[in-house]
Amino acid sequence: MKLYERLMTIDRRIIYGILLAVVMLPLIFPSVVKVTPMSPVEKLFTAVDNTTDDKALILDCSYSPQIKAEVEPMAIAVLRHAFKTRKKVLVLSLYVEMIGLATRAINQVVEEFNATAQTYEDSIIYGRDYVFLGWQPPPIVPMLGMGESISNIYVVDYYGNETDTLQMMERIRNYNDISILVALSGSRIPISWVAYAQNRYGLAVGVGCTAVSGADFYPYYQTGQFTGLMVGMKGAAEYEELVEANYAVKGRRIASEAMLSLTYAHLAIMLFIVIGNIGFFLHRRKK
Repeated sequence: MKLYERLMTIDRRIIYGILLAVVMLPLIFPSVVKVTPMSPVEKLFTAVDNTTDDKALILDCSYSPQIKAEVEPMAIAVLRHAFKTRKKVLVLSLYVEMIGLATRAINQVVEEFNATAQTYEDSIIYGRDYVFLGWQPPPIVPMLGMGESISNIYVVDYYGNETDTLQMMERIRNYNDISILVALSGSRIPISWVAYAQNRYGLAVGVGCTAVSGADFYPYYQTGQFTGLMVGMKGAAEYEELVEANYAVKGRRIASEAMLSLTYAHLAIMLFIVIGNIGFFLHRRKK
């Protein structure tokens, strides 16, 4: 069999086997990939960083299990950043099926910090440092209602505590006391935050989304309606890089580890495309 025929008739099982290897090996033997943070992620990081002591940030964890791999690292990175710099955090989900994922991210980061805390002041304490508001249907109700009163919309938090009795909520009344809302989602929820909360109350909105949603959201970032933007696994890895570089926060960087698999998989696919085209042109030249 001639060379061009071999190039055009590679067994698909070989192709799938090579792709499986280049994807799985970096996950089995993880290694952190250093990335260069881009402007959209840097602006989001700066906005969270500039949250003052008299204000809080809201983290909307409205991402589903299907996109957990891309978006959950964003939630963990933002929480690490906020807790390290002692920002007050309100966490919510707009849909009930996302509650478990939000709880998972919160518990992981709280356990990381409290495992190394030496005193009560160093610890991350519920009600003092963060509050999990939970879920309040339908989404338009909290989006609009929190502009007037957060505790009137979320009368009790996810754990059944009366919201207005929590220490942190004594000074956090409505959107006037919120520096930025970070919406993590694979749907058009961030655009709804702009429509209902930003346009009416002037709430700053930052976004973390899947790679396929990035094209829909970039125009909102370019017009300034989104303060910052994390797109896909790379966006999460960039935020992880900024958190570690600026505050030396240690912890597993899932997105940065996954970048190696993505890089190798893309390179392998590009190589197969080149090989296929070489075979095609050699075959056409022979004819």
